[in-house]
Amino acid sequence: MNVILKSEIKGLGKAFEVVKVRDGFGRNWLLPQGLAVAATNANLRHLEVEKKRQVARDAKRKGEAEELAKKLGGTSVTVSVRVHEGDKLYGSVGPVEICEKLAESGLQIDKAAVILDEPIKALGVFHVPVRLHADVEAKVKVWVVKAAG
Repeated sequence: MNVILKSEIKGLGKAFEVVKVRDGFGRNWLLPQGLAVAATNANLRHLEVEKKRQVARDAKRKGEAEELAKKLGGTSVTVSVRVHEGDKLYGSVGPVEICEKLAESGLQIDKAAVILDEPIKALGVFHVPVRLHADVEAKVKVWVVKAAG
């Protein structure tokens, strides 16, 4: 049985891909769950139209992400944190704090876009990558400084 996948399914294929599956798997799982549609002529024509729409949407999103990356490239934010003896931070600086500071400067970024292997736990200047699109990434300069008082 040939089906058209509606979304990516690990081990089977990507969205809008025509794949051959066993009849039972297609009829009893993929079709009832809404994960795929039968690969009929009408659905194949609809698939081509939908692919074109998806490509256009993706190109638009990528263009918007590139514009935002240009703005982010020259942006630096300052995060004031409380410290105790030895300039050790009480907590840490994570994606949420960075996004809040970016929002204060007028740039709305989703916290999932900020890529930190682990939270920042020291004073200093850090270049934090922000993934805005699968192909677009920018770096934001984050200054972690002592809070006054």
